[in-house]
Order: sequence, then structure tokens, then C-alpha cells
Amino acid sequence: MLKKTRLSAALALGAAAILALTACTSGGGETENTAEPAPETGLSTLTEGKLTIATGEPAFEPWVVGDDPASGEGFEAAVAYAVAEQLGFADEDVEWVRTTFDAAIAPGPKDFDLNLQQFSVTEERAEVVDFSSPYYETTQAVVAATGTEAAEAAGIADLKSATLGVMSGTTSLKAAEDVIAPDTDVQVFNDNADAVTALQNGQIDALVVDLPTAFYVRDAQLEGDGVIVGQLDAAAGDEFAFVLPKDSALTADVSAAVDALRADGTLEQLEQTWLADQGAPFLS
Repeated sequence: MLKKTRLSAALALGAAAILALTACTSGGGETENTAEPAPETGLSTLTEGKLTIATGEPAFEPWVVGDDPASGEGFEAAVAYAVAEQLGFADEDVEWVRTTFDAAIAPGPKDFDLNLQQFSVTEERAEVVDFSSPYYETTQAVVAATGTEAAEAAGIADLKSATLGVMSGTTSLKAAEDVIAPDTDVQVFNDNADAVTALQNGQIDALVVDLPTAFYVRDAQLEGDGVIVGQLDAAAGDEFAFVLPKDSALTADVSAAVDALRADGTLEQLEQTWLADQGAPFLS
């Protein structure tokens, strides 16, 4: 009988403790536990509960403002966070890393879940990496130094005698060769910075880049000493998409997220915010 009494007392004390703990943690006041559980996306990522997104270093405007993708400012930074949200990740669960353009589209393992730095979708690249649905479609444009003959070009025919430059690894080379078909070989540079320097030094007459980059070259790099001659035919444009490791388990989900953002108007809104059309004419 004594053992039964002691057991009953112990059970009563345990119940009281549980009730007290419940009152402290589920009611109002300073002791309320407001911590949220870690996100449960059900997605297989490089780091559990995190989404690792890569971009270039440096990352240029208008794609990323101030080379700070974590700010969410700039077209691609904003798109990245919008996609992450669609996938179920909060802003604080997005981790950024940097890669070169060429390393991102090379065969082999990756240190990111997805990567965006104006990657054009091509069949050759798709052999070694995955692409999502495109989040942006652009045209190619021609930029020239102010006061040059190329800057005064009224159409494609006026550019055929010009010496053109492009950045290595982009589809601008194909656009320049196929649409303009210049009389001399197109000059290829390691990056846009080298190409802009060549334009400033008179080594080339004009530079072919995607339209958003053309605005950046004119306004930021040439600092008012450049002009956008015009856009090439829309058939020469690019589709920019996220790059993922080959056969990634995330590819279908990222594509679905991009498609949803296109359908609800988010992508169009972000384009207007960060890539507003500044009136470059089409060249014929």
C-alpha cells in the first residue's frame, strides 16, 4: 500500500510539472516559444534546408546591384529569391557562392544547387549541365563609341565594314556573324571589360552584346561616350536560364517555379523594374 501511495504521488507531481511547462510555453508573455521549425521543402539540396545559388564574381548591374546578390537587388538577384520562395525557401535559407562563367557550364561536380549569370541555353551546353525553363529572353544589340562611323549606322548594311567585338563564350559571336556578317573576322575577348577597353582604344568599331548589357556598357562603362546603335533581329536573341548540375533532382522543380513566376506576371514585373526598355531601335 505504501508503494502504491508513493507511485500515485510521483505521477501527480509529474502531471503538475507537465501542466506548468505547458502554461509557460503555449500561453502569452515573455516565456512564449516563438521559434519556427526549419523549412521542410522535401527537396534534395547540397546542404539540407538551404538553397545554394551561384553567380559570377564580380556580378554586374543590372543583373546584381553593387555586386551583392544577397541584397536581392538587380534582375537576377530578384529572380533568384523569387524562385527560392516558390521552392519553399525563406530568404535566410539562401546561400550565395561565386563561380566563373566557364566553370559553371563545364562537366563535373558543382558547389551549387543552381547558378545564374546570363547563361544562354544551347544544345552543346545541355550535354554537360541542366537548364531550367528560361527566365528571360533578350535580343542582341550593337554598342559603338560616340562620334564614330559605326555609331551613325542606320542599318545592318552600314555595319558590314565595321570591326566588331564580342565576349568569349557568349552567343553574341553567332549573332554578329549570322545577322551582320561583317567583312572582317569578329574579334573575341575574354570578357566584356576587355572588349570595352578595345572599343575605347579604337581596336574595334562596335561591340555586340545582349541588350541589358548594352545599356550597362553605354551608361556605366563608357560613361556617356557610347551609343546603342540598335537591336538585332529578335531571332538572334538569347534565352537565359538557371544552370544546374547534370541530371539534378531539382531541375523540374526549378523549371516549374520559373514557369509559375512567368504565369503570374512576376518575371514581367521584375523586367520592368530592373531591365526597363530604353528605346534602342531595331536594325534592318
